[in-house]
Amino acid sequence: MAASLQDMPVEWRKFKYRGKTLEELLNMSMDDLVVLLPARQRRSLKRGLTKAQIKLLAKIRRIARDPELAKKTVIKTHVRDMVVLPEMVGLTIAVYNGKEFVPVKISPEMIGHYLGEFSPTTKKVTHGEPGLKATRASRFVAMK
Repeated sequence: MAASLQDMPVEWRKFKYRGKTLEELLNMSMDDLVVLLPARQRRSLKRGLTKAQIKLLAKIRRIARDPELAKKTVIKTHVRDMVVLPEMVGLTIAVYNGKEFVPVKISPEMIGHYLGEFSPTTKKVTHGEPGLKATRASRFVAMK
């Protein structure tokens, strides 16, 4: 589905997920693939895809048919709860984190994870030093 295996880097061809190569994963049916996934993802996919997930998967499949288009196209999505499937490998998907779209290049190691895991919604808080132009309470702190 994604770019052909000849176009993929050598380390991707050596990749194995639960004993299966990337080529074997690409040739598997959805039912066979679901059995290999972790319990949470397996349950999520067995219950069926949401309308938004179906729409995203259709878009991914349409773009993945053309290798040249797949290399330069960035697919934007709000669907953070979509499980990364083997057919997504090699694509760039911009996942919304609540403020902006974070581009995520899908690699084989991401199979079985959710898209939202690669687009953090919060940042580490870094406070400035007290002193000039700080809050009223910190203006009485001795200057260095």
